[in-house]
Amino acid sequence: MSQVSPAVRSELAPTGKLRVGLNMSNFLLTATDAATGKPKGLAADLGQELGKRLGVPVELIPFPTPGAVADAAKTGVWDVGFIGAEPQRANEIDFTAAYVEIEATYLVPPGSPIKAIADVDRKGVRIAISDRSAYDLYLTRELKHAELVRERGDAIMKRLISDKLDAMAGLRPGLMKDQVKFPGSRILDGNFTTVQQAAGAPKGRPAGAKYLKEFIEDVKATGLVAKLIEKNNVRGLTVAPKA
Repeated sequence: MSQVSPAVRSELAPTGKLRVGLNMSNFLLTATDAATGKPKGLAADLGQELGKRLGVPVELIPFPTPGAVADAAKTGVWDVGFIGAEPQRANEIDFTAAYVEIEATYLVPPGSPIKAIADVDRKGVRIAISDRSAYDLYLTRELKHAELVRERGDAIMKRLISDKLDAMAGLRPGLMKDQVKFPGSRILDGNFTTVQQAAGAPKGRPAGAKYLKEFIEDVKATGLVAKLIEKNNVRGLTVAPKA
């Protein structure tokens, strides 16, 4: 990796500390420490590692959703954010390549006639989905006929059941947990996309963004991402390939 220049440090830590924006709704990458109440997990660990290399203290800033992280990019409250890289977010954020990938697919209710992912995008099909998640943004672009019904948190599953929706979109590891709560439901094979979890810096910090891209490639290549997946005991993540 290149050396940490004064320009890199001033762009990634303009206040003298590295402020890391975290999406707390992604349980694969983040969690709340029961003892301290502070964020922890794979994304938090990567933020701490980046701060160590920059030689600055780290402040972890939790956000309830990925959309909230993205919205805050232009406010200057965080310096590096860890969220899914989506074209709609790239207007405000310079993304790295992905550091991990997560399969996104559908859960369907008991007795559903839907057998495959290709069967979902049909007129009259209604899909429960996490509002402004990376896979919501993807399906908003790609679906031609099905309707997305947006909710947050536990309300997504409740809406699926109460409104008799046809499917629920989500990350496969999360759907596996939801399936236990909904006996007879099925998770469809394959995926409609793999969510690319990346790091990003607000636009207008070119030296910082370049260093951040190098950092993500380095932590993949040296095996640090794989070690942190194991350390945090996460299932359902794949280390992303080299950019």
